[in-house]
Amino acid sequence: MTLTQPAKPLLHSYLELPATDVALRLDTDLEKGLRATAVVDRLVLYGFNELAAKPGKPAWLRFLLQFNQALLYILLVAGLIKALLGSWTNAAVIWGVTLINAIIGFVQESKAEGAIAALAKAVTTEATVVREGKKVRIPSRELVPGDLVLLTSGDKVPADLRLVTVRNLQVNESALTGESLPVEKQTHPLSPDTPLAERVNMAYAGSFVTSGQGSGIVVATGNGTEVGQISQSIDQQTSLSTPLTRKFAKFSQTLLYVILFLATVTFAVGIGQGQSWTDMFEAAVALAVSAIPEGLPAVVTVTLAIGVDRMARRHAIIRKLPAVEALGSATVICSDKTGTLTENQMTVQGIYVAGQRYSVSGTGYSPEGDFYQDGEPIDPYTVPALEDCLIAGLLCNDAHLEQKDGQWKVVGDPTEGALIAVARKAGLDYSQLNQAMPRLDTIPFESEFQYMATLHQLDSQAWGVADNEGVRSSAYVIYLKGSVEKVLTRCCEMIDAYGNLTPLDRELIAAEVERMAKQGLRVLAFAKKPVTPKEKSQTMSLSHEDVETNLIFIGLQGMIDPPRTEAIAAVNACQSAGIGVKMITGDHIATARAIAQRIGLQKDGQVLAFSGQELEQMDGGELTQAAQTGVVFARVSPAQKLRLVTALQSQGEIVAMTGDGVNDAAALKQADIGIAMGKTGTDVAKEAADMLLTDDNFASIEAAVEEGRTVYQNLRKAIAFILPVNGGESMTILISALLARDLPILALQVLWLNMVNSVTMTVPLAFEPKSDGLMQQPPRNPREPLLSGKLFHRILAVSAFNWIVIFGIFEWARQAFGDVAVARTMAIQALIAGRVIYLLSISELGAAIVAKLRGRAASIKVGGAILLTQRCANAIGIFCTIFLQILFSQWGTMNLLFETAPLTLNQWLICLIPALPMMVLAAFINRLDPPNS
Repeated sequence: MTLTQPAKPLLHSYLELPATDVALRLDTDLEKGLRATAVVDRLVLYGFNELAAKPGKPAWLRFLLQFNQALLYILLVAGLIKALLGSWTNAAVIWGVTLINAIIGFVQESKAEGAIAALAKAVTTEATVVREGKKVRIPSRELVPGDLVLLTSGDKVPADLRLVTVRNLQVNESALTGESLPVEKQTHPLSPDTPLAERVNMAYAGSFVTSGQGSGIVVATGNGTEVGQISQSIDQQTSLSTPLTRKFAKFSQTLLYVILFLATVTFAVGIGQGQSWTDMFEAAVALAVSAIPEGLPAVVTVTLAIGVDRMARRHAIIRKLPAVEALGSATVICSDKTGTLTENQMTVQGIYVAGQRYSVSGTGYSPEGDFYQDGEPIDPYTVPALEDCLIAGLLCNDAHLEQKDGQWKVVGDPTEGALIAVARKAGLDYSQLNQAMPRLDTIPFESEFQYMATLHQLDSQAWGVADNEGVRSSAYVIYLKGSVEKVLTRCCEMIDAYGNLTPLDRELIAAEVERMAKQGLRVLAFAKKPVTPKEKSQTMSLSHEDVETNLIFIGLQGMIDPPRTEAIAAVNACQSAGIGVKMITGDHIATARAIAQRIGLQKDGQVLAFSGQELEQMDGGELTQAAQTGVVFARVSPAQKLRLVTALQSQGEIVAMTGDGVNDAAALKQADIGIAMGKTGTDVAKEAADMLLTDDNFASIEAAVEEGRTVYQNLRKAIAFILPVNGGESMTILISALLARDLPILALQVLWLNMVNSVTMTVPLAFEPKSDGLMQQPPRNPREPLLSGKLFHRILAVSAFNWIVIFGIFEWARQAFGDVAVARTMAIQALIAGRVIYLLSISELGAAIVAKLRGRAASIKVGGAILLTQRCANAIGIFCTIFLQILFSQWGTMNLLFETAPLTLNQWLICLIPALPMMVLAAFINRLDPPNS
């Protein structure tokens, strides 16, 4: 029996049904979700939860678009005119070279688009579902109708859901409805005629949860979703357009006008001097094709694609291609602390309760360790207030610990994992506590509120939560954990050493927080609120109003999150590269400053830190000054992050900003390079970012900056190499035509040089490894023109040298051998010899050879291995060039096509002479304009 696709039920049919009826229709359980067997059957029936992508432009159209370049129009027209004049061989060669250029561009562009598209697919979203009573994380594409999906702040809605439960759930549906404000969701049935924007009991695929939490049953997946019906198919063609490629397009347009002007002048002057129009047309065509850098577009495409691939291998996935260029210009990196600059391996080391300090041994998430007071071991059960603080951390918690391969791992937030570990060191068991004090409701952590709260029903016979009658007589208790500032503002009392309630001593607690923070500990505060049956007689829910006042302060837990070793080295590398690194964190200012000192985040030898409260009181000018001079910004709100980014940009800084939360999205979009955390980042942050860190490590940001600089450096080398050839050829042809002399190089020979040799020797520059001093240079000015002053002078000098070589060798050889074909062939081969030396002078291959000759390599064998493995692209390009040039002059067919002549051994040796003066010129130019600058 063959399964067939059933008719898709209309979405509005679920609007008017209660959630229980929806579950019944889809044969799912509102508590346990789907069975595993049902998931498999429905996956076969409905397919994966993904939109069918409309195929991009067909291959034939993408190939034809390769000819849609202004500079190639000249070649096509020149070939057409040659054909009309009866020069079919010349026309065929011109068109042949144009065809080769199109094939190369098509292949390279296809590879680049394929590589970038593959990386985009690698960034998959996940969904939290309940299957067979267990909460699991799965790729969103594996969802099927009937799945019970859990939503929380920051999630991207993975499919169309009929909501079952909501908890202050707000969803941004702007991409679907155009409504910019988040929609507050409900679960009650609606009329089947309810407009899309008012369907509050539905959550649609592609929208984002901005706050709260909820759950829903999948009612449509893939193309069956609302967004799938609207678009039906999506054009997922990858765009390779970037600011740099657009600069090249503008440069090509300008060059086109210059070429046409010079060709017209050449033709007109020649005719005015009485030369034949056919000869002058040949000269004009030769001038035009000599000035066209045919190989440059392919080099740009390949270089960008290679940069993206290299970044991905170093844990930085580019989502938006312009970020590759922006990274090379970054002047400031604003980084989060936890998990990015630190290990994200939290361990509770200090606890403060009832005026007493306790230390805890052990590392990581292993539940092994002891408790101490003043260096003496203690039993935490003998200190009720200590036990109460540990219980609060264990119950007000959404994480859990797992042991894999002998190592304890946290599933969930690392901070919560540390709280579980320290509670287990005291012998507390979550399952037993949860049975005696079951959780009834939760206020999940939101960066806006900086706390989490849970409501529990008490079994006072089994658990006396603290030695005070208020709690013992209560039927419920609320536990709250969060930042010290947010928790203390809600407290009015605290527990003393004897278990009695006393007025809250804010100064005493603040001093203890400062002491713990100076040790580099991240400090969390804990509080509780007894609730009587009368207060909760109407509802078992928990709201922000319930924890607004009258809480009892329990204690503090301080945990260490050591700096990443690689992050310390990466920060140092960024500072050496002239890139400012600033820490923006929600932690206490003293904690942030202590970690910053250990990492090496200093400016002028000191760690200047500002709190969010201080920033709030600053006007625009003061904030800009603080943003420039400060290196640590603590207790910063998302809105203040955005202000900091804007302030830095107003001073001309190119800002890279990391973020992982819902409210970080605005700052990520505003930054020049928004960087989201691939592991811990919310879907909202990932969607807003230009780049994802798959390992959440600051060192990967530094690596991406390094690769971004390498991309631009390699493009600069390509320009510095390819344009002097065009310049030398153009000067030769222009001067020869104006002086009414024979052309030292014909149009077809120019095409050969520009296409074959440019591809074999220029494209390998895209594969160049980073230079040794790359991260010791200041950031590149993004407003710097493609042809900077130094680069223009370099191109001009080498162009003049190439002109002298072509003109000089041609004139000498024609006098010496009396054969124009031999003279032209020798001129071309001499030019190639000089180009090989020039290529070596600007490439890492040449630098390695020089280092070897100076004795900096260990041995010939080792040096050879380095050359072959790291710089083989240029070596292969040079070998291919030499082979092709031998064919160019020694093979009869090539002689016929390009009007060349075979050379003798002596003539070949003469052609090598220009390599010597090129060595001198290259050394001189490199001192004025280092190729790796």
